[in-house]
Amino acid sequence: MAMSAGGGGGVKAEPNVTPMIDVMLVLLIIFMVVTPALLAGFQAVPPQGQNLKDHPEDAEQDQVLGLDRDGNYYLNKKPISKTAIEGEIKRIYEARTVDKIMYLKADKDLLYSKVVDATDMAAKNGVRVLGLISDQKNGTVSTVAGDSKDSPKLPGTP
Repeated sequence: MAMSAGGGGGVKAEPNVTPMIDVMLVLLIIFMVVTPALLAGFQAVPPQGQNLKDHPEDAEQDQVLGLDRDGNYYLNKKPISKTAIEGEIKRIYEARTVDKIMYLKADKDLLYSKVVDATDMAAKNGVRVLGLISDQKNGTVSTVAGDSKDSPKLPGTP
């Protein structure tokens, strides 16, 4: 900071830029560390549960949309073409007045963008609630009595 040695000098206000430079250097370092992680992408993995109830897929009540590893659609375990799926979902959910729930089951190796496309398509065609069906973790069974066929039974139940 310079001082004038002559007369007529008033008070000079000069900003102290050192704290600003410190903040800028910290931000620069943060962005240098974070940027490579952003470029690597996001790997979404569907969840696997551990105490899951068996969910019988009743064709009259519960509608299950399936997606296999190749992106093919299945409605209630029956293959359906990509062109016909939207019309079929719309037909089913226009007839319903109360229960507008659909379940989605997708292959774990399917691209996440395909799952997002399926959820968007369902929402545009009358589905109000979309539930994702997950698989039981490998090598485990439900520990809650009566939840699944493989879980331990309560005493006195068949």
